[in-house]
Amino acid sequence: MTCKMILNSADTDFSDRFVALQSMKREQDADVHADVSAIIDAVRTDGDDALVAYTKKFDRLDLKQTDMRVSAAEIDAAEAACAPETRAALENAAARIADYHARQKPEDSRFTDAVGVELGHRWTPVDAAGLYVPGGLANYPSSVLMNAIPARVAGVTRVAMVVPAPGGVINPLVLAAAKYAGVNEIFRIGGAQAIAALAYGTATVAPVDVIVGPGNAYVAAAKKQVFGHVGIDMMAGPSEILVVADADNDPAWIAADLMSQAEHDDVAQSVLICDNAEFADAVIAAVDVLLNDLPRADIARRSWENFGAVIIVKDLMTQAANLVNALAPEHLELAVEDPEALARDIRHAGAIFLGRYTPEAVGDYIAGPNHVLPTARASRYASGLSVLDFMKRSSLVRCDAASLAEIGPDAMRLADEEGLHAHGRSISIRLNQRPAGSGKNG
Repeated sequence: MTCKMILNSADTDFSDRFVALQSMKREQDADVHADVSAIIDAVRTDGDDALVAYTKKFDRLDLKQTDMRVSAAEIDAAEAACAPETRAALENAAARIADYHARQKPEDSRFTDAVGVELGHRWTPVDAAGLYVPGGLANYPSSVLMNAIPARVAGVTRVAMVVPAPGGVINPLVLAAAKYAGVNEIFRIGGAQAIAALAYGTATVAPVDVIVGPGNAYVAAAKKQVFGHVGIDMMAGPSEILVVADADNDPAWIAADLMSQAEHDDVAQSVLICDNAEFADAVIAAVDVLLNDLPRADIARRSWENFGAVIIVKDLMTQAANLVNALAPEHLELAVEDPEALARDIRHAGAIFLGRYTPEAVGDYIAGPNHVLPTARASRYASGLSVLDFMKRSSLVRCDAASLAEIGPDAMRLADEEGLHAHGRSISIRLNQRPAGSGKNG
């Protein structure tokens, strides 16, 4: 068993095959727009009644028999049900994530320019953020930490979490992570109806300003439809990893790194760039061995067979960076002798892991940077989730009479050229000047 594609930069058809890899479509967009629109409209019209109906239909949970909001006692009980070692790991991760994101907080600025105009900007958090957490088979407490902690660090006073509870069950680790992340409210609702509730509000769920967090096709479509009324994080696709590795690595290590993303999803993608054909064969063989042992081997195998790739080049230090930038991966590992030198030429990657002892998985849980990253080559123009996603910037301008007299006439002239005479009048009236272009109709 091998990966989908093996490419060699020395082959005459390399460019064409690389373009095919670059443009490979990994998932079919589910046509759920109409269904999601109907759900959103129902929640906007019927509020809690719609949430009760959809939760009973999709999650087999009657919210009339239990509170929609998870109580503090339930959260404490869930925390107590977690193994002490796991609780300690969650708390350590939460502390590291908070420390890293605290260093992202931007500073306000204020200065006076050469003509005496005071200028600057000020950063303020949104009032409320909503966090969607998958339920059912999913168990991602790390996602709770990564999405909620930046909001709290930004200064958001209200963080509301929605999580589906099929049959009334919510994973205890998810609730414990929410507690450690500082989530204020947790509601046992999911799907497009939960996104609608966060965006527009109901009697029980107050509306938020920004919605973040992963979900299925219905959740993604709902986030897309409510965008504009609220902010959202990003439209994320399947996971992906690109590993640049020289032949001095242990093939088993690189195989494990590749499968760390392949096991996420049938349509995840794992790509290796190396400079040695024998090493490439050894990594492929190590993947085969590993797939005999992984609990999620079936998922990882389908990902590897349908979307995995190995690219063999002559010289990593001169060729790899251009290939990386063209693929613009979500996760990039540089398992080479001098990762810093190679990284200097990397422009497009969601997260970069430097050196042989920095597997991508450490970033998923404990390193500190956010693991919510742009996929599908979006790192060409987008960044991972950060404190800035929960803040906005207001510009500041202050003129006195003298500085307005310096810059006002040019503003009046530009307003006149655009035919917006009230704009010019608002300046000229302060300067006791007749605005440019004004006549008896001016």
